[in-house]
Amino acid sequence: MYRDDLGRFKEFKAQGVAIKFGKFSAKENKQLENNVQEFLALTGIENADKLLYTSRYPEEKSVIANLKRKHSFRLHIGKGIARPWKLIYYRAKKMFDVNNYKGRYSEADTEKLKVYQSLHGNDWKKIGEMVARSNLSVALKFSQISSQRNRGAWSKTETQKLIKAVKEVILKKMSLQETEEVDFKLHENSAGRLSIVREKLYKGISWVEVEAKVETRNWMQCKSKWTEILTKRMTNGRSMYRGVNALQAKINLIESDVPPSYVQTKFYKLKATCVPFWQKKTFPEIIDYLYETSLPLLKELLEKKMGRKGTKIQTPMAPKQVFLFRDIFHYEATVRKKT
Repeated sequence: MYRDDLGRFKEFKAQGVAIKFGKFSAKENKQLENNVQEFLALTGIENADKLLYTSRYPEEKSVIANLKRKHSFRLHIGKGIARPWKLIYYRAKKMFDVNNYKGRYSEADTEKLKVYQSLHGNDWKKIGEMVARSNLSVALKFSQISSQRNRGAWSKTETQKLIKAVKEVILKKMSLQETEEVDFKLHENSAGRLSIVREKLYKGISWVEVEAKVETRNWMQCKSKWTEILTKRMTNGRSMYRGVNALQAKINLIESDVPPSYVQTKFYKLKATCVPFWQKKTFPEIIDYLYETSLPLLKELLEKKMGRKGTKIQTPMAPKQVFLFRDIFHYEATVRKKT
């Protein structure tokens, strides 16, 4: 823990606010954006790129560093956000990195990436600077192209391997006490009444390990496919987002905190359909557009549709917090052909 966190954490504790980890909510992103903009206005630093990526501006580096010390940068950027300072800083860097949102890689971009990786290994920071993209972006892209992987629809065998791999990785990650409880329950009831908390089904999974077990798909494909499988099994395959329900779901996604698995699968489609030229916008600009332009239009359209006779919005069921292993990790055995 950084010393700057201690005072902040005491204040949050006095207010009864718990320290958070994991994904940032829309409200936290908005607060962080405001904190950065206020600090820029306070110090006169030209833009967020200079503030958060000072090493890109060697001639101004010392001046910016002095301003950050003078005006307590760490305290200011963490104002109103109940998280460790370092997590806030990393999130800010991702949100405001001008190299983060440059759209798809062209064939030429991909070839350059291959060449630079062969020359510099996995020095993603250096390679990112050479291709003018973030180090995270080039690392993820290289993971996709580093080996031959299947494309298109998943086969039945691949899907079964994925389900088995995710189950093994989740069980491996459990604490010793949790593992002992698993062994006891399985021994006491061979039919299997083992249960798992919903967040463990999508948080903290090592997708690199899953990729290695599946063998024919990269980690991003594995994660995407698992999100699809998990969503269906959590909802028993119900299709809940059509017509007015689809409009309400978009409004909820913009306005509210929603489960990470839903955000991961829906946010791309939301910005692609609602935000023109989103590829050229930063993350804060996309969020602003959704709040200020898309949200009022969606609400207006929903109100018009609700005015039609007999139109109703389904009341969503309260999300289950615990699931049985057998309800999530079941898969059909491969059928052998008779000879």
